[in-house]
Amino acid sequence: MDSLEGFVSDDQLAIPALNERGWEVKTVSWRDSSADWNDFEVTVIRTTWDYQRYPADFISVLRDIEGSASHLENSLKTVKWNLDKRYLQDLATRGIPILPTLWDTIYSETELHVWFEKLKTQEIIVKPTISATAEHTYRLAAYDPSLQPIFERRAFMVQPFLSAIVDEGEYSLFYFNGEFSHAILKKPKPSDFRVQEEHGGIISPVAADMSLLDAGSAAMACVDPVPLYGRVDLVRDSTGQWLIMELELIEPSLYFRTDARSPHRFAKALTQRVENKRR
Repeated sequence: MDSLEGFVSDDQLAIPALNERGWEVKTVSWRDSSADWNDFEVTVIRTTWDYQRYPADFISVLRDIEGSASHLENSLKTVKWNLDKRYLQDLATRGIPILPTLWDTIYSETELHVWFEKLKTQEIIVKPTISATAEHTYRLAAYDPSLQPIFERRAFMVQPFLSAIVDEGEYSLFYFNGEFSHAILKKPKPSDFRVQEEHGGIISPVAADMSLLDAGSAAMACVDPVPLYGRVDLVRDSTGQWLIMELELIEPSLYFRTDARSPHRFAKALTQRVENKRR
């Protein structure tokens, strides 16, 4: 992005660890048309938190990077698969439990009643299939006509609202080069359902138990090729089963500040991947 004003990012915490391994780091906006990607041995996608508004332009830039001398992480193939949240259908096909989801292109009061009936819920979450930072994400218990202009020209997804998001929180597991690094718990502020810090979400480091690790690793095992970084967001349903909310492979916050060794794991993973490519 051109500016991170209003967002919370701690990517800078990885720079000393990268410097220790001989990397010189430069931050470049994906919108910088003057950038010569050939100047960089590797380009790592990070806080591109406006890409969802211009997905075609974003993919075009990544295509330019992948066609240059620079090595792109994560890969264009991975980004294109992860860009639209219909990738959740692929996970479900492979036996990964996901939050029950309906896919639609028509927002209407009639459709809303159908969603409630199919999902057997009193409240739903509606958001675009291409989205980030909870932009245009809504919690509904009744039809809201003001959302009609927002969804009339974009595909969207509908999920039941789970009280566990408020009562327990949403867990995130982080993986570097396919290896588990650290975990956090994200809880919304009172009277909200969004866990992002920009919306007042409360972030805490946690120790992941074996059931949580198994669920996260099963989701990551579906990604081919293995990405440099990945974040798995999970919530526990009323039966205690872990459900995948998101598999973030494009620009997830990595919350380096919650684990002192995580920047070093990230730097090690990046170095190993580039060294393997050099061979």
